[in-house]
Amino acid sequence: MNGHRRGTDPGPAAPHSHALAPEELIRFKVKAELRKRMRGVRKTAPLEACAERSAQIVASLEAHPAVQASKAAALFWPIVERHEVDLRPFDTALRARGVRVAYPSIDPDTGDMVFRFVGDPAELEDAGYGFAEPSKDAPVAASGDLDLVIVPALAVDPTGHRIGYGAGYYDRTLPKYAPPAVAIAVAYDYQLVAEVPATPGDVQVAWVVTDKRVLDARDAG
Repeated sequence: MNGHRRGTDPGPAAPHSHALAPEELIRFKVKAELRKRMRGVRKTAPLEACAERSAQIVASLEAHPAVQASKAAALFWPIVERHEVDLRPFDTALRARGVRVAYPSIDPDTGDMVFRFVGDPAELEDAGYGFAEPSKDAPVAASGDLDLVIVPALAVDPTGHRIGYGAGYYDRTLPKYAPPAVAIAVAYDYQLVAEVPATPGDVQVAWVVTDKRVLDARDAG
């Protein structure tokens, strides 16, 4: 299963070149290069700086109207050694005001991702995908159960197009939950780019939150 790890695998290759128009092929190549470059840049950032930027992102999230109105939210547990945005304090803040919190869970047989509610983040464990996830016994959040989905990104643009690790989990899963859930991508400000090339199957988020700004992608798009 190690090939599916969120933090290590660049994901599936683009469709066979003969099936793509030249412009689409260029977009896939640009995304692959941008993914590689952003992973390298983020990896060189000091962990202390990542912690400071993450704290600023969490503060902006806590002030966001969609967050303040939420009663159930899906987060992701950070792969700290990969310098991902650390949302653990956000989990604590949400639970303190009674919000139910869910985390991604990947089916080892189908590769499908769902969100499962977790009563205590200490219950999360690495099931072989490189990140902490809920037990397969944890209750699944059905469509309509979530008010908020926080989405990781290696790169994101003002219109809500994002680049993940390439496996497409969020692009396949978000339409099941959002809407009605509000999807918010979080990233360090240097990961905000002018444009992420759109390719088939991409799903935009509604908001982008970095350590320096909060963008309504619906207005930008």
